[in-house]
Amino acid sequence: MRLQARPGSFYDSPVPNLDPPPSSEKSTLNRDFLRSAYQSMLLARILENKLSSLYKAGKIVGGVYLGRGQEAVSAALGTALIRGTDVFAALIRDQAGRTAFGESLLDCTRTYLGSVLGPMRGRDGNVHRGRPREGMPVMISHLGSQIAVVAGMLFARRLNGRAQGVVGATSLGDGATSTGAFHEALNLIAVEKLPLVIVVANNQFAYSTPNARQFACGDLVERACGYGLGGWSVDGTDLYACASVIREAVRHARSGGGPQLVVAQLLRLAGHGEHDDAFYVPETLRQGHYGRDCLEVASSQLIADGFVTPDEILAWQDQYAADVQRAVAQAQQEAAPDPYREDWSALSTKFPFSQ
Repeated sequence: MRLQARPGSFYDSPVPNLDPPPSSEKSTLNRDFLRSAYQSMLLARILENKLSSLYKAGKIVGGVYLGRGQEAVSAALGTALIRGTDVFAALIRDQAGRTAFGESLLDCTRTYLGSVLGPMRGRDGNVHRGRPREGMPVMISHLGSQIAVVAGMLFARRLNGRAQGVVGATSLGDGATSTGAFHEALNLIAVEKLPLVIVVANNQFAYSTPNARQFACGDLVERACGYGLGGWSVDGTDLYACASVIREAVRHARSGGGPQLVVAQLLRLAGHGEHDDAFYVPETLRQGHYGRDCLEVASSQLIADGFVTPDEILAWQDQYAADVQRAVAQAQQEAAPDPYREDWSALSTKFPFSQ
């Protein structure tokens, strides 16, 4: 469902700008896709709740950034991509997307807990991890930078004759759309017509700066037209809507339609990081439409349509809680890098990322 941006900002009305998909559209959504995306959402939520507890207990050094409230968008994107073919540059709130794309629990827990056996060999904390050889670039904190990285990977495949059917994707927040890196990269990918899907999770705040102080357009999707990208807007709290819109955007990119910009409206259900209490978010927004929990919304939708049962969800919760606990316990038992014995030469030249 391709949607036109509407005038006005999130603050103008407590009701959503976008209508949910009609029932006929819901009936066409793939049951297996929705179940898989929901499972990734649920596993990511359980994993991040555990990471939050470890951070508060002083077991994690560095920051912890939760994707609570963004899981529907992230999981829909990760599920729409093909591991082993596509490129996915996840950002700080993309645990659900990482999970859907195939990242293991151990890759996550080992990185957070500094295990030398992790994908970054214990050299970087929190979300700075990846496996570039498997289409998962290591996250860059500089806002907007991932677009150019994925563009480079796609362009390299084009030069090597390996671009057929490949899609690249990355996500970022509304704050990143105000950076020079974002605008320069959009111009590049549009000119080169690269098959890149950019998902902007507009959570209404760039850290603590509200939309009204960031941009003057009514909807960030309006920027797509100015650069020559396909533009899509979606209610980020609705898994069905996210699945429909993001799958279609990926399909357009894969079939030669060029880069696509998807803007999802939602609200962070936590602070910028676990160090932030988000005191700056008005209570009216928390209680509004975008303040609802996308995981609860998805549970209700899937149960109502007979795609899952309450007993299945309970069984998944128990299984995932046990899986997360095992991954944490294993990472905690593993050694950290030894500064006196470690070879600190570049990982890219010494160690294959596929290990």
